Amino acid sequence: MLRNGITGDWIGTFVGHKGAVWSAHINSLASQVITGSADYTARLWDALNGDEIRSYTHQRIVRAVQFSPDQSRTVTGGQDKALRVYDLNKAETEPVLKLEGHTDTVKAVVWKDNDTLLSIATGPDTTLRVWDVRNPSSSVHTITTKSPINNIDLSNDNKHITAASGKEIIIWDRNTYAQVHSHSHAFEINSVCLSSDSQYYATGGVDFSVRVFELKSHKETELHKGHHGAVHVVRFAPDNATFASGSEDGTIRIWQHGEPCAYGLWEEKKEIPSQPTGTERS
Repeated sequence: MLRNGITGDWIGTFVGHKGAVWSAHINSLASQVITGSADYTARLWDALNGDEIRSYTHQRIVRAVQFSPDQSRTVTGGQDKALRVYDLNKAETEPVLKLEGHTDTVKAVVWKDNDTLLSIATGPDTTLRVWDVRNPSSSVHTITTKSPINNIDLSNDNKHITAASGKEIIIWDRNTYAQVHSHSHAFEINSVCLSSDSQYYATGGVDFSVRVFELKSHKETELHKGHHGAVHVVRFAPDNATFASGSEDGTIRIWQHGEPCAYGLWEEKKEIPSQPTGTERS
């Protein structure tokens, strides 16, 4: 489904997959959408009218998809433990590149830039792998963590890579891959996202709550409750005014970050009191 990011209103639905949709990504022009599914396909959609443009057939479940920054390519990853890169300017549905090295299902993949990919896998594979698509013989860099990595993300300030690994959040320098922050929590974390100003990070995990912490002190500044299942993903909006969380309870919730203000459906700033557990709409 495509929804308005400010109000949450439904815009349209992309219909065609025959299995669970594991991943979706909108290109930077908001003109196309790529999705990966348990029906062994990744599908390219027209974001303006919902029409399917192309289908890429795989041999196993597709868990991860993402457009390249220049919007000319897309990458997929899944149960066959490989990454596949497709040229969107060609009608062919065969990949132009296949990258192998993970020992388990690829569950997340991110373009760091037009030439570099980051990927993680499930199970005992506890490595973040860095790939140069110009030299595809093998991953050019690996980072090993103590626990399997549940989620990775590039920060909005374009300076950091964030990861949720077991009960720990880890932040690396985007260019050098040096670890700049890490902090252990009392519960397993499924996702972490850094705010655009790099002052705060949000987490979601198995305790059904969404929390915000100050980066330097790791002091908890916000606690948001309302989900009725594990939280699998959290992401800040570029303006930091809100962030979203997706949960096993079947809802996506949009939360205000910091002091409540007039935003989206919240129209009267003066009548919204400060709430320590946050203001939310699902």
